[in-house]
Amino acid sequence: MTHPHELRIPPSAAADDSAREMIRAWGSGGGLHITLAPDLLDDPGNWGIVLADVTRHLADAYAKLKDFDRTVTIDRIRELFEAELDSPTDAPTGAFVNG
Repeated sequence: MTHPHELRIPPSAAADDSAREMIRAWGSGGGLHITLAPDLLDDPGNWGIVLADVTRHLADAYAKLKDFDRTVTIDRIRELFEAELDSPTDAPTGAFVNG
């Protein structure tokens, strides 16, 4: 099943039969909707590495698309990430479904 606004699978992942999707996030109806596979990483702290890598990829994308400074972009993401962890603007809803 596909969606017209679905992002493409990176070529290296598409070519790798052992690749697994780790996280998918959608903005819909004014909210954030997430599907994730927490069982892929035994240590939950390793998700911090994933989120840091995502942050660096976002900084690179903003630098290329909008000529933003990478360091400023990372600092801004970190600022709001920490603020949201410290004082959430919303509480997660829904349920975890295994499988």
